[in-house]
Amino acid sequence: MNLINPSSSTITSFKPNSRFSINALPKLLLTQNNKIPHCQSIPAFTSINGCSPFGLSSSCLSFRHFHLPRAASSEPNPEPEKAGAVPKLPLKKVQLPLVFGLWYFQNIVFNIYNKKVLNLFPFPWLLASFQLFVGSIWMLVLWSLKLQPCPKISKPFIIALLGPALFHTIGHISACVSFSKVAVSFTHVIKSSEPVFSVLFSSFLGDSYPLSVWLSILPIVLGCSLAAITEVSFNFQGLWGALISNVGFVLRNIYSKRSLQSFKEVNGLNLYGWISIISLLYLFPVAIVVEGSQWLEGYRRAIEAVGKPSTLYIWVLVSGLFYHLYNQSSYQALDEISPLTFSVGNTMKRVVVIISTVLVFRNPVRPLNALGSAIAIFGTFLYSQANLASKKKGDEKN
Repeated sequence: MNLINPSSSTITSFKPNSRFSINALPKLLLTQNNKIPHCQSIPAFTSINGCSPFGLSSSCLSFRHFHLPRAASSEPNPEPEKAGAVPKLPLKKVQLPLVFGLWYFQNIVFNIYNKKVLNLFPFPWLLASFQLFVGSIWMLVLWSLKLQPCPKISKPFIIALLGPALFHTIGHISACVSFSKVAVSFTHVIKSSEPVFSVLFSSFLGDSYPLSVWLSILPIVLGCSLAAITEVSFNFQGLWGALISNVGFVLRNIYSKRSLQSFKEVNGLNLYGWISIISLLYLFPVAIVVEGSQWLEGYRRAIEAVGKPSTLYIWVLVSGLFYHLYNQSSYQALDEISPLTFSVGNTMKRVVVIISTVLVFRNPVRPLNALGSAIAIFGTFLYSQANLASKKKGDEKN
């Protein structure tokens, strides 16, 4: 099970049994004398990935070599196969760019329409609740139509989800508050500091990191500081919202790793679906208390500003749908590729989102602000590489 914050390069892995072997073939491969006279390597299906970019069951299969009897050939001296050769999978080559493309596209669309709505209707608590509501309905539809396998629900599983869902709620609403106060690009730069909080909290709880990891977070701190002091749209609520969002998502990852070890059979997409449902139950009652009395007046002003009510409705719906889809696609991407490739792709995704939102909203960017943003994002990339190298060395020792 991979629980990640799709907006960061921090990856917390606790793999579920979402890929499984199908080993029923050997009995069919025996000859009448229960012997295999001569064998050749050909691929056999051995694992199934259950997540597609839209939550549907995927036919993307992993392969390993299995021995089958070779039929007698009438052709003289057939060309020998190369040892360990794996068949080329054109579909796989096409699917990987598609997954990345969907992930980037969905993230960009979410950030643009999320900010458009908040500019007209500056009530992040209600908007964040609606986004969780859309994701919850999406998953319930997939489960009810059996387009996505529904996990078995038990009381211990729900109890184990309460902590991660609470921290996910804190992370989501804090980010939405930040988006409502400052430029989208600034929020994303500050959110790139999530690895700093991950290292600090994990170290406090007993994990150890090599010097390379500690050094990699220095440019993140430097870049975020430079970006903050030169940000044109700087606002303390926006800054603190982004920082608290980092804390929430880091604690979600850490808490999930510790509390969900007994539920590895639940894949990442289903886990995210249930976290969305529980987070909605946490968030919406608080949203009513915090800003519920202002919603009607805010709605009236938003309609006056936009002209057509349907325009506001479409923007809100798009922000909710694409919020869930880009998170869903991030699970698909991590399921299909290595953590190293994912971390590189995630870093580039942040760059693409920042550039796209700056172009769309025409936010003024000072040279020092751009430099600080670049340093922070590059630091995030260095952290992901150092962290993965450290984990690889640890696995080799074990």
